[in-house]
Amino acid sequence: MAGSIPLSPVPPVKTGRGTNRATTEAPWVKWLLIGLASLVLIWLLILPLAIVLMEALKQGWGVYIAALTEPDAMSALKLTLLVAVITVPLNTIFGVAAAWVITKFQFKGKGLMITLIDLPFSISPVVGGLIFVLVFGSNGWFGPWLSEHDIKIIFALPGIVIATLFITFPFVARELIPLMEDQGTREEEAAVTLGASGWRIFWSVTLPNIKWGLLYGIILCNARAMGEFGAVSVVSGHIRGETNTLPLHVEILYNEYQFSASFAVASLLLILALATLLLKSWLGHKAVSEK
Repeated sequence: MAGSIPLSPVPPVKTGRGTNRATTEAPWVKWLLIGLASLVLIWLLILPLAIVLMEALKQGWGVYIAALTEPDAMSALKLTLLVAVITVPLNTIFGVAAAWVITKFQFKGKGLMITLIDLPFSISPVVGGLIFVLVFGSNGWFGPWLSEHDIKIIFALPGIVIATLFITFPFVARELIPLMEDQGTREEEAAVTLGASGWRIFWSVTLPNIKWGLLYGIILCNARAMGEFGAVSVVSGHIRGETNTLPLHVEILYNEYQFSASFAVASLLLILALATLLLKSWLGHKAVSEK
């Protein structure tokens, strides 16, 4: 066309091995960052874990087994498992219900509910334990009434369970809320139009769609419940053989200079952490493979 300005051809964009160096970092930058990241991981994660195992087995397998089978250690293990067995199912029920309400319904105060769910993430576990001491302790709000009815919460199993519930209840809900928001409500609405009841919709539509996220949240909740220290330390009273969980038992052994025994018990928590990591990775692969 007359009067038009000729345009110069645009060079093709190179991809793969032919990528223009001007748009990428130099190779030495990439390897430097990888090296620094690996160094940090080794220094902060791998080395401490290796030291725990080395110290636990430093005096041989006999001392290691004796530390794990000692009566106080067995009592701490049983209490830790009992608290996890109680708190994880309760937090699972709460997490599913909270995620269902927040993602499937519109109501005033939804933002406040989400904030309250996240509250244990922003409060120190020690402060969380202190809250329950001020509420249920002998000088707390309900302390006199509990004493009159011979109900013991603080320095007993109920206090440990309540503190662990408080610390761990966000995990399942926070795993499910983003997942269920992303899925939307179309499938549930379609089920309603077909005449399905609420329970049938949940078991046949919602639960299959959230099963991997739910399992992921349960695993994280269980790991935190068994490894919780701060809040449980405040409400347990450190009664040896009665209210000590595994983390508290590790602290007592270390303060008594029983280093091999303390590292042996700590290795149980390390095994739990590694098992949790493997389960998380497996669930992640399963979730991706089903998409």
